[in-house]
Amino acid sequence: MKLHILSGGAAQGAVGALAPRFKAETGYEIAGSFGAVGAMKEKLLAGEPADFVILTRKLIDELVASGEIEPDTCADLGRVRTGIAVKQGAPIPDVSGVEGLRAALLAADSIYFPDPQRATAGIHFAKVLAALGLQGEIGSRLRPFPNGATAMREMARAAQARPLGCTQITEILNTPGVTLVAPLPAEFELATVYCAGVCRGAAAPEAARRFVALLTGENSRELREQAGFELPA
Repeated sequence: MKLHILSGGAAQGAVGALAPRFKAETGYEIAGSFGAVGAMKEKLLAGEPADFVILTRKLIDELVASGEIEPDTCADLGRVRTGIAVKQGAPIPDVSGVEGLRAALLAADSIYFPDPQRATAGIHFAKVLAALGLQGEIGSRLRPFPNGATAMREMARAAQARPLGCTQITEILNTPGVTLVAPLPAEFELATVYCAGVCRGAAAPEAARRFVALLTGENSRELREQAGFELPA
């Protein structure tokens, strides 16, 4: 038996960590897609089968309003900041302020980030580059990928000596071979709340409700925090 999910990449680590336990308890295996939230919403609206979704709270609210998500099933996983990463073992730049971030970007020989059209972090990072006035100067070094997880995997095996990455902190922490430097400086901070909801017309609605409850409940609080989610006290 399979429980089908469409999810933003920010939640992949937490879902993957809970999946074996859920299968042992219920017999359901978690299957589906992880990627840019905009792309996942498009898949759902195009008719791709899904029992539940994990997207930004804004997109979940839109899907509730359009009748795609059961409103009484929605629950937050927590808040995720967007951060800067380097390859494991590389020097850690100071990106605590705007000028430090600018210097780190100028020093990088390649810059890895998610889709600037459909990924939460990618859209925001494109705005950061525009605010810094760096798009033209470093344009040839930009390496966009469909989602943050892919961007980080590619950065981990990059041949360049000084690659830099930007995506959701959960995706950085879930990728071997890369190191989290820090969240973006306060002037460019992005903190996104992720939310889960069961799809109207789900093939396995009760199992989906059970997994959402497990993923967003107190029993998984420590796991989510370790994965990079920030939860209220």
